[in-house]
Amino acid sequence: MNEQIKMNVSPVFRKDGEKSIYVLFEDGTKKAEILLPEPGREIKALMNNGFTEEEIKGLLSYVENDRDTITEIAGKVTPLKAFLGREQGV
Repeated sequence: MNEQIKMNVSPVFRKDGEKSIYVLFEDGTKKAEILLPEPGREIKALMNNGFTEEEIKGLLSYVENDRDTITEIAGKVTPLKAFLGREQGV
């Protein structure tokens, strides 16, 4: 997997009373979207376009291991700034 993979994080959102975060990974033409739910719930790959099964396992592991950092970034994301294409959350 490329060391220059891009990761985008959504703001924290609520669905059916549970908090979740979408995490999008891009590596050239490859894309994967992962759902990071509240602790205790299963992290899922919702979409995969080009990553191998092994790479997806690595992305899922990364999201699990860096849950706190991803959650912190998601808490700083402002939807309007994201819409305007401004970098944020870092």
